[in-house]
Amino acid sequence: MTMNRRSFVGAATTASVALAAPSLTWGQSVDEPLRVGLLTAKTGPLASGGLDMERGLLSYLAEHDQRIGGRRIQLIVSDTGGVPSNARTKMQELVEREKAQVLMGPLAAFEALAVDDYVRGKQIPIFPVAAAEDMTQRKVNQWLFRASSTSAQCAHPLADYCVKKLKYKRMILIADDIAYGHEMTAGFQRVFDQAGGKVVQKLFPPLTAPDYGTFLAQLNPEADAIFLGFAGSNGFRFIRQFNEYGLRGKQALVGGMTALDEAVLRNMGDEALGIVTVNWYSAELSNPINSRFVGAFRKAYSYDPGFYAACTHVSASVLDAALAPIKGKVFDKEALRKALRKTEVLTARGPVKFDEYGNVVGSVYIRRVERKEGRLVNSIIDTYPDVSQFWTYDPKKFLSEPVYSRDWPPAKNLGA
Repeated sequence: MTMNRRSFVGAATTASVALAAPSLTWGQSVDEPLRVGLLTAKTGPLASGGLDMERGLLSYLAEHDQRIGGRRIQLIVSDTGGVPSNARTKMQELVEREKAQVLMGPLAAFEALAVDDYVRGKQIPIFPVAAAEDMTQRKVNQWLFRASSTSAQCAHPLADYCVKKLKYKRMILIADDIAYGHEMTAGFQRVFDQAGGKVVQKLFPPLTAPDYGTFLAQLNPEADAIFLGFAGSNGFRFIRQFNEYGLRGKQALVGGMTALDEAVLRNMGDEALGIVTVNWYSAELSNPINSRFVGAFRKAYSYDPGFYAACTHVSASVLDAALAPIKGKVFDKEALRKALRKTEVLTARGPVKFDEYGNVVGSVYIRRVERKEGRLVNSIIDTYPDVSQFWTYDPKKFLSEPVYSRDWPPAKNLGA
């Protein structure tokens, strides 16, 4: 078993907690640290994002004297390797052996789905990075608070932008063959088709595809642009091979939330310049909280924070704000759950509030890769404020329909 235990309290306190860890009732004294479990992927194909999840949370703790809501924090980090069965095992270890009281992660939608019933049963507040749609839609978990977005929450406005501003009429969607990729492309397709465009092709390479050659050979040359729905470093790998095949300049590329994350962008060159992406965050956001975060993160790790680092940093801000009203009291998970429901707070991404399903409502940014001070950055070129997970659709009607998938909504223009 690999368990990376990080403790931000003194050695004597750590020893006492290890010897007499309280039960899941959490009736310990106010002076004892709050145990936060981080479930992330530090190995495997999603490792670049998983490492940034840890770094984003460490940055927040460093800035706040290792405290959240005035409470000392004991952070326990567990590596899933991006494997669903591992996620389940590691989650159990965090809760039952390490006595975690609040959880952050996991990274991938398929991991979140694998641990969902366990979290519901244990009734532990959790801040997922995973964007699995239905966990804040048809199968609401009252203990889950997603401060990032669902898979499609940013894809909806990007599709709108592609039709109305970029004037694309025919597009190809290519994404990892996992729940995140399916849901993201489904949301993009729905809005793009309804706005007058046509999705003419959809391709889903395996998450661990060693080569994209067979998929590049299938690309419809009549399409105006290609939407990239990749996670981890796969977006970088696809673009590199896209250029090697001589396709650069023949079709435009646009990216989903994680296709050109800052963690990946730092390893790229001019091939990334000009590519438009979408996200609820950018290191280029101009607000005091983000400026401090980016400055400290860049000093510590020599590159800009992106989606994954911002997820845990923003989640920590939300937890901090929710714990503030119950500062000085013994930790009460039910009191925290109720406080989270009402929390509205300024964060590195901007204002955050939750809908009645536990999902964030916040700004989404259209970005373009540019060079700044010798490094590549995601410059903000447009903003969609107060974006809901339901976009402009009626929530009741939306929830009466199937969850986004490879097959829903139906693709009516494939091959057109």
